[in-house]
Amino acid sequence: MSRNGVTASASEPADAPVALVTGAGGGIGAAIALAFVDRGWRVYATDVATPLPERVRADCETRALDVTDDGQCGRVVDEVVAEAGRLDCLVNNAGYAEAGPVEDVPVEAARAEFDVLVHGPHRLARAALPHMRERGRGRIVTVSSVMGLASSPGLGAYAAGKAAVESLHDALRVELRGTGVDVSLVEPAWVETEFADAARERLAGRERTPAYARTYAAVDDGWTLDRNPLAVDPERVAATVVRAAEADDPRARYPVGGFARFVRWTTWLPAPAVDAIQAGYERATAVVGRWLG
Repeated sequence: MSRNGVTASASEPADAPVALVTGAGGGIGAAIALAFVDRGWRVYATDVATPLPERVRADCETRALDVTDDGQCGRVVDEVVAEAGRLDCLVNNAGYAEAGPVEDVPVEAARAEFDVLVHGPHRLARAALPHMRERGRGRIVTVSSVMGLASSPGLGAYAAGKAAVESLHDALRVELRGTGVDVSLVEPAWVETEFADAARERLAGRERTPAYARTYAAVDDGWTLDRNPLAVDPERVAATVVRAAEADDPRARYPVGGFARFVRWTTWLPAPAVDAIQAGYERATAVVGRWLG
């Protein structure tokens, strides 16, 4: 087998299971790709930006993949199956956030975000499922977020995308019953990556409605996006993804970390209680952010 034109070692079994990972250019995606490699999988790591990091290129096959491109999604999946002879697990990880109060997020920006968060996994599922169904087995594991269950001020557009991801996969999971193809969602809360920096870069220069000063304080300086002491590292999310891929009887959802499980519990509360929790957190994190400077 060769990786990017370079012959790899023969230590990997010819019948090793095959995973296709999107958004593997860094953060969670890179950690996922390498976690699969450590488990003996043959990994196709993809990202819209190439080349991928050296540590990923060293152990994975790599491909350029824009998940908003229908044709490219189909071609990459077909290439993987043609080269490896199989596709055991599709991992949908590519994504980003449009931060800011809902009123201030341009509709076009939200639409572009949805194209990656929601339609990207949809495109790839459409490309991968015929191959998996023909073999009578396969896994689709999508990195979602607890934001898909309980939104947060300043991340409404992102949370809406993740909520759509949750619904899409709930339907798909039931539709695939009896086919041998299983569907799981992995739901972290905060993760220690460059996700927040990228979100703030997109927010920079955007017109801000003064009425949302506290929401912006929580996004800019608080814990809405990052610096949260409850954040988990990317490797923990990656380990959960691999567990979902390898489980004999995979669960529908895998929350990652204690706070993610807490958020799932709050969905049982009445809306006024949840609203009060969210508003209180927004106030507290804005104050803490100013205090920490």
